[in-house]
Amino acid sequence: MARYTGPRTKKSRAFGESLFGFDKAFDKRKYPPGQHGNNRRRKQASDYKLQLMEKQKAKYTYGVLEKQFRNLFTKASSKGGVTGEVLLQYLEARLDNTVFRLGMSPTRRGARQLVSHKHILVNGIVTNIPSYMMRPGDVISVRGKSRNLEVINDSIANKSDVRNWGWLQWNPERMEGTFLEYPQREAIPEKINEQLIVELYSK
Repeated sequence: MARYTGPRTKKSRAFGESLFGFDKAFDKRKYPPGQHGNNRRRKQASDYKLQLMEKQKAKYTYGVLEKQFRNLFTKASSKGGVTGEVLLQYLEARLDNTVFRLGMSPTRRGARQLVSHKHILVNGIVTNIPSYMMRPGDVISVRGKSRNLEVINDSIANKSDVRNWGWLQWNPERMEGTFLEYPQREAIPEKINEQLIVELYSK
């Protein structure tokens, strides 16, 4: 299954923020990677570089490779509304991201693994496709025999505050969440300038 498997801290340092969740190594060295570390003189970035970096940041944040990302952009472009905002809505509506937002996993990478290993149900059906697109009204739950997994229970216990998203509803007794609607841009916490991505693909 296609996914980024390279060095995570190095990528986070290149963008100046932790893209993959809490990273102790990144906290120690928040300057860009390279032989001369923080002392290296860096040229002013061109418009193209800024646009490209914004696209790369979105890809690494959500764990999407280039072909998937391009397809999502094409789909967002054909839908009415602001293309950049619709693109982020589609990224947020992915099953692996929804599992992460609901607090079933502390990271998106972990959420992807839970989905791939068939621990997650969508509307009562085992769904092992991380890129599955949620629709309003869909119910995401932990599979019956997976409810005793330590990794899931620890994450749910430690991240109860993370599930207070306006577009999601969490039921702790049933260990399930409901995808209520596509999120508005102001509700999405990721620091991504989607307009730069639109400008890049519009060239």
